[in-house]
Amino acid sequence: MSEILNANPTIRSAADLPSRRREPTKKTKTQRPFGLLSSTIPDSAYAPDPFNPSSSSESENSDIDEEVEPIDEQEIYDLIAPIQDPEHPLTLGSLSVVNLPDITLTPTLPGTSSLPNPPTTLPTLTTVTVLVTPTITHCSLATVIGLGVRVRLEQALPPRFRVDVRIKEGTHSTAEQVNRQLGDKERVAAALENGTLMGVLRKMLEGC
Repeated sequence: MSEILNANPTIRSAADLPSRRREPTKKTKTQRPFGLLSSTIPDSAYAPDPFNPSSSSESENSDIDEEVEPIDEQEIYDLIAPIQDPEHPLTLGSLSVVNLPDITLTPTLPGTSSLPNPPTTLPTLTTVTVLVTPTITHCSLATVIGLGVRVRLEQALPPRFRVDVRIKEGTHSTAEQVNRQLGDKERVAAALENGTLMGVLRKMLEGC
């Protein structure tokens, strides 16, 4: 980039970042996620789903487990904190662009199933809301950062999660406009067809 928007951002040390990283487990088959962004990212860009307890079953019931592994705000933070900032060689976590208190999980109505013999209990649909704090109020890359967070979560989370990424109120001069872009599925899908933008997003997600 020809001009750095924020030449002196505030940087948090790795020791100050909240984390509860999982211990490495046996590798499982990489699976493409479901959802809006599933067709926009090539197979090579996807990491194995850390929340998929098993990939051995290919039956219709493979996405529904008797005991759904809980996912909390800390695990969401651990997924998005390593995303690289598009301007600086630093992570969104170290720049405080994403913060643990700005992540919420909101359960909605239990899911429904079209299976002929659905299980008694289906996973509850959950909305993951992430409030993004740009490093400066006039940051022109706020939409790109929001897209990076959304792509990462769509990539990693099971289909029972819905992702809602917004700019935190009072942290950006055009937050309302950016939030409309991030919340419009058609505009997001169109943006992700841009080859240059996809290159930026892939680079942002290299460290995840």
